[in-house]
Amino acid sequence: MSLPRQMDLSNKLSRQLSGIPRSGIRDFFELVIGRSDVISLGVGEPDKPTPWPIREAAIRSLEKGQTSYTSNLGLESLRVAISEYVAGQFRVTYDPKTEILVTVGVSEALDLAFRAVLDPGDEVIYHQPCYVSYGPSITMAYGVPVPVNTRLEDNFALRAEDVEKAITPKTKVIALNFPTNPTGAIEPPEELEKIAQLCVKHDLLCFTDEIYSELLYDGGQHKSIVEFPGMRERTVLLHGFSKAFAMTGWRLGYACAPAVLREAMMKIHQYCMLCAPIMSQVAALEALHQGTTVIEPMRQSYEERRNFVVRRLNEMGLSCFNPGGAFYVFPDVSSTGLSGRDFALKLLEEKSVAVVPGNAFGPTGEKCVRCCYATAPDLLVKAMDGMEEFVKSRKVA
Repeated sequence: MSLPRQMDLSNKLSRQLSGIPRSGIRDFFELVIGRSDVISLGVGEPDKPTPWPIREAAIRSLEKGQTSYTSNLGLESLRVAISEYVAGQFRVTYDPKTEILVTVGVSEALDLAFRAVLDPGDEVIYHQPCYVSYGPSITMAYGVPVPVNTRLEDNFALRAEDVEKAITPKTKVIALNFPTNPTGAIEPPEELEKIAQLCVKHDLLCFTDEIYSELLYDGGQHKSIVEFPGMRERTVLLHGFSKAFAMTGWRLGYACAPAVLREAMMKIHQYCMLCAPIMSQVAALEALHQGTTVIEPMRQSYEERRNFVVRRLNEMGLSCFNPGGAFYVFPDVSSTGLSGRDFALKLLEEKSVAVVPGNAFGPTGEKCVRCCYATAPDLLVKAMDGMEEFVKSRKVA
């Protein structure tokens, strides 16, 4: 009796997935899992656990048996607190009953926003280098990604004139993320205002990912595009708790949007996720009550680490601008004669220091690597020492 022919599942996969790469961040993360000898500057995650008052709130909720579903929209008390927090942080008000949706991280909120508005062939303009999920998320929503390059000479800020050149009759959305992952760039308010004017002029939607907005340095004050005239009615503001509150594993985000857009996003959310975990929502509520009490000490610590890392990188000959926010640096490693990918692989092999190749964030990052400095200070010192030794051994004339 002959054995049945093995089924070829590759031809059963969605054509929409063809060409979508694995996350370059996660590929390198997989390389270091289980290796106790590696100092990782790879994954964008705070080195400290979630502050104790936030964890304690979740523990108390579990002890009370709060393990049920919540409303699809999220706990009403949390939505009220989000409304108050956003009003203070972004100077824009949203109705917690009709304009706020609690999601499973900002990643889900971004996916919902794209799927809620895009039809096949609709174009989305976004800036590169950028977080790895933007292009794939647009593609999986049947949209067309239209990246606009940012440049080191502009401190990786997005120029409105470059955005305008990319606008076509098919453009539906402009997506922004400032401060930016992977560069730490911030957008000058004058450029942000010009982009807002382009959105109004061309009747475009705007999705703005504000996940790093609390982490600004050198006395910087955050400005969101949603604050400009004509933008609240066409903007989906995306935010969450992962970075500023050190709550990455809680997977809790939110979207603030006009009621029609919020309702469209909720329809998708209720079928694919139902609701965010109740214990994460309770923890997030406590995080908002704590506010700057828990954020500010971490922000100050990151600023000190940024200063140290930028200085060390420039001293060893890796050109690195001083980022205004987030917790990443994006040095140019071409002086070593290596691409960003080769630099990352060899640095991991020879010095057990993990960084992410810059091309994981788009082809404009080919000569760079991303280093996350939300790492324990003593480990940052060791990582910079190892990197300096590596750079000296590879330096070309």
